[in-house]
Order: sequence, then C-alpha cells, then structure tokens
Amino acid sequence: MLLYPVEESVELGSVDKIILIVDDSPSQVRLMQDLLSHEGYHPVGLNDPLRVEETITSERPCMILLDVVMPVKNGFQLCRELKGNSDFKAIPVILVTSKNTESDKFWGQQQGADGYITKPFTRDELLRAVRRFV
Repeated sequence: MLLYPVEESVELGSVDKIILIVDDSPSQVRLMQDLLSHEGYHPVGLNDPLRVEETITSERPCMILLDVVMPVKNGFQLCRELKGNSDFKAIPVILVTSKNTESDKFWGQQQGADGYITKPFTRDELLRAVRRFV
C-alpha cells in the first residue's frame, strides 16, 4: 500500500479541497495529483482499496476519485459500500476507469457513483468533473 500524503503546507481554508484518489496504479495517482495540485486542490493518493475508509476518516476528503479495476476489491464494490455507509454517503464519488461501455457507466450509476470519467482522460475532463462537486 502506498499513500501519497497531502503536501505539508496546506493553506488555511483549503481543507475543503482535499480529494482522495484511489487507484492501484501509482502513475495514474501521480498524474491526477499533479493535475489537481496545480489547480489549488490537495490530492491524497491511495493504492490500497482496503484502506479507503480509514483514509477517509483521517483525511476527510470532500471528494473521491475511484478506479474501478483494482485487485482484492473493485471500485464498483467500494462505491456501493461507501454510498451505503451513513458516515461516507454524502462524499461525491467519481469513477475514473478504462471501463467505457454504456453498461459500465450504468452499473456505476447503480452503485451510487456521482460521476464517471473514462481513461485516458484530458486535464479538462478531470477538472470539469471535480468542479461539479468542489
């Protein structure tokens, strides 16, 4: 499990801009972190889907960017669990995945996802999706 923490110098008033990125690919996590940090967000990366609830509790993100295809527990399962948990259900979840069929998108919506972005995505697609909720 790799956890890429928030930078040490978090500005006052920016706590509401913490975004949790959950993806088993370190390069995907870094890519999203770079794009988001340049826009004033404070992305926290996580490669272990089993540590999501623990990380949400400690980091208190305002949004979650969640990969679907991961070992042990996939993003559909995680999304369903988060949206079924009264402590976490209000946090917007955007699925960021290579699964790009209409049935995949429909299934993501059925699990409670608030948004869906397919990989590869552009900087503008990612930022547009994040700005809908933050």
